Amino acid sequence: MMHTDRNDDVVDFWNRVAGDWDIQVGEEGDNNRQLNSDPVLWRFAGIVKGLKVLDAGCGTGYLSRKLHRKGAIVTGIDISYKMIEIAQKKSPSITYHVDSCSTLARLEDNYFDLIIANYVLMDTPDLEATMKAFNRVLRPGGAAVVIFSHPCFPQGRATVSEDRDTISYNWDFPYFDKCKRVDPPWGHFKSDFIWFHRSLSDYWKAFKQAGFTVDDMEEPRITRDRYHQAGTAKLLNNSKTRPYSIAFRLTKSTHT
Repeated sequence: MMHTDRNDDVVDFWNRVAGDWDIQVGEEGDNNRQLNSDPVLWRFAGIVKGLKVLDAGCGTGYLSRKLHRKGAIVTGIDISYKMIEIAQKKSPSITYHVDSCSTLARLEDNYFDLIIANYVLMDTPDLEATMKAFNRVLRPGGAAVVIFSHPCFPQGRATVSEDRDTISYNWDFPYFDKCKRVDPPWGHFKSDFIWFHRSLSDYWKAFKQAGFTVDDMEEPRITRDRYHQAGTAKLLNNSKTRPYSIAFRLTKSTHT
């Protein structure tokens, strides 16, 4: 079992990389988001104008700002005060709180119409508590859109053959064991990345136990109408062939 009573190292990590993360996602999201998962996110979210939307694990707020421009009434929360400082500076008209997804202590029950957790669940130490908190703050019949790194295909452990025809995924730990992982820095980052591995069935069970119904599921990949946005043949091929993430649309029961 993962120890979830202390999150200090997780908080310290995200505070440490907040500036670099803002560079990574910018105002439009990174390549994976733009090419692969954001179209699924918006399809699952539907029309957000006038909805009370929680951007859970908002980081530096790129998605909060997109939601705001689409007419949503947005609240963003993140465990990192450095992330929230950057988000608030960029968009002072949006409400932000420093808060943990596993408690949402500053948010009231049955309030939000929609929750979006965009690449967050693999970073939270306590998945079960997070899903229960999401359910608590959603109104009956409200929806949660959750997108997270695909647990079956860890990109940090992907090896590509010289001819680029073969991709191998390697675990140095049992797939079915819940565990905290530390990966070496990638790209322009200088700090090791902390994340939490769970099997796909662990996620499904956490959704169900929290009181959610699964409405839809997708493994995002680039669609033909976006091929021209890839820019390079390598990026296009990766977006067509690699399962970077998995997305679920969940609904809270109308019976409370």
